[in-house]
Amino acid sequence: MSNKQYTKDDMAEDQTLTCRDCNENFVWSSGEQEFYAQKGLSQPTRCKACRAKKKAMRDAERSGAVERKMYDITCSNCGNPGQVPFEPKTDTVLCRECFMAQRAAQDPQA
Repeated sequence: MSNKQYTKDDMAEDQTLTCRDCNENFVWSSGEQEFYAQKGLSQPTRCKACRAKKKAMRDAERSGAVERKMYDITCSNCGNPGQVPFEPKTDTVLCRECFMAQRAAQDPQA
């Protein structure tokens, strides 16, 4: 995933990107690029259809209409079992208590 900020020179023409979810190519138009640049956004990683699908799922989860899928983990810090709302990609995953303790230690204003 790129967090590159785009300049006018980068936006001279439409770009073809590949969606991270469906692996289909989609066109990121020069007009869309200009909009993203004005808003300080990075290059999209999903096509419009997959963005809409992801947004609908997120909205449904927030409204309580759909229960978010949880994944079982063993905390890499304390060894206790727990659950996280994302599929772990590494063995270094913290339970809620360890995550909150680590966050509080890093951000004394929290």
